[in-house]
Amino acid sequence: MTGPPPVSRLTDDRPTDDTDPDTDPRRRIMALASRLVKPETQGLVHLTVLRRERLSPHWMRVTFGGAEIDAFRPMGYDQWFRLFLPLGGDEGLDRLPAKANKLFGYLRYLRIPDGVRPVMRNYTVRAFRSATDDRGAELDVDFVLHGSAEDGTAGPASRWAETCEAGESVVVIDEGLAFNPERGTDRVVLVADETGLPAIAGVCASLPDDATGLAVVEVPSAEDALEFAHPEGVRVQWIVRDHDVKPGAPALHALREASLPDAPFHAYIVGEQELPTEGRRHLVNERGVPKESVSFCGYWRVGTASPTPKSQLAGAEARA
Repeated sequence: MTGPPPVSRLTDDRPTDDTDPDTDPRRRIMALASRLVKPETQGLVHLTVLRRERLSPHWMRVTFGGAEIDAFRPMGYDQWFRLFLPLGGDEGLDRLPAKANKLFGYLRYLRIPDGVRPVMRNYTVRAFRSATDDRGAELDVDFVLHGSAEDGTAGPASRWAETCEAGESVVVIDEGLAFNPERGTDRVVLVADETGLPAIAGVCASLPDDATGLAVVEVPSAEDALEFAHPEGVRVQWIVRDHDVKPGAPALHALREASLPDAPFHAYIVGEQELPTEGRRHLVNERGVPKESVSFCGYWRVGTASPTPKSQLAGAEARA
């Protein structure tokens, strides 16, 4: 890792490593302008893999449950959390400090030896299902996949998502919400590349049924355009990105060309750093949208990789 995680989450994963939604601890520095909503508690929550499912060429869904899932409090919208993956074995999870998402806890986390220290990434809740008489509570997390675990080109989180098995343990720390419009807002403009698709889906699932607006979602292939529930009045515009086009650029172009709903509305823009930065600038400077009506967050930056432990790099090189 390159620095303590409490505040900044600007750059994230990338095509050269994971391009997983919600990874690097520096993600979301820009979301500070959006009045973050913190959870009631932020302790370590131990979870167990229940199953995984390949959804499309670039999506893998991992479902967690068991263990301490009853301690996880779903908040809806774009709820995100720190995910600690036991790539060095369960010993590393047992050695995690209670506040690994805070400065001093993070420094203690870094003292866990390389090869044992869990890999930490940030992810969004795709869906949460409360316990029923027939089964326990379940948490779905969708991982964007780039590269391949088989040939060693995938980053550590993508590789784990491709190969994890039922019964494996992970630890999460809840971090709350970045989407936080004025109460009563029922018109939205939502814009994301593929890394923000789980967040857009979560926001749409939490909006009132009579909400209206526009959701622009850019994906790397038509098969990755995973449908999600949304209010009838929210129009979803899918954009399939050509392979040689910079991620986020097509979504930004679509936003600039879009017919926006009548004010007031709340905008939410996430994905490759330039998309939320330029998207917010466009809305504020050219469309007259108040700054406080735009939640925006850079999830990752093209060409910038989340740091990978030396032990994991060595293993990848050996398989290549």
